[in-house]
Amino acid sequence: MLVVEDDLTIAASIAARLRAEGFTVELAHDGPAAVAAEAASGPDLVVLDVMLPGFDGLEVCRRIQARRPVPVLMLTARADETDLLVGLGVGADDYLTKPFSLRVLTARVHALLRRIERSAAQRGPERIVLGDLEIDIDERRVTRGGEPAQLTPIEFDLLVHFARRPRSVQPRERLLAEVWDWDVHAGSATTRAVDSHIKALRRKLGADLIRTVHGVGYALEVPV
Repeated sequence: MLVVEDDLTIAASIAARLRAEGFTVELAHDGPAAVAAEAASGPDLVVLDVMLPGFDGLEVCRRIQARRPVPVLMLTARADETDLLVGLGVGADDYLTKPFSLRVLTARVHALLRRIERSAAQRGPERIVLGDLEIDIDERRVTRGGEPAQLTPIEFDLLVHFARRPRSVQPRERLLAEVWDWDVHAGSATTRAVDSHIKALRRKLGADLIRTVHGVGYALEVPV
């Protein structure tokens, strides 16, 4: 696991907590060092602060995702929705707004890793075709109207969840539990993560793809 944080005290605290959970942890404290460390060690997950010297966490995320898909938990000092959308758009899977508790951080890390393991176990030679939307599960490729879409790992898993239940309304809490693997009763979940990823899917695949059911959740609306 790679922890990228320029505040040495915060970095040490995160690393100590994750090591106590049984993870091997490497530290980096600036953008260039983070990209080099990820390329050298190939971590299973990156905990990445947005504000970094050298170049920021958004650029770090762009560069490492261009090399290979890796789950990223982004740390941000601001909760502005535009900042969050930018982070999700460059490949972050999840985010935490500072200040946060180490208990919540480790819960999010475990949830991300469980989701990846579950996705790998379910992966097989499967293809879903719904109207002009085509999803290749094995190769993790998506096209709509013949045009390919570049989705982050969490966006892909969210789309597959919808595609296996076309037209069925999915409450936000169910999506958090089944796609993110968050315990929605423990107080760590936030529906903003769902809403932000839905916006990203609409931007990449069309605004008509997913219907909002106000007060409940979302449903996939492609013809079947």
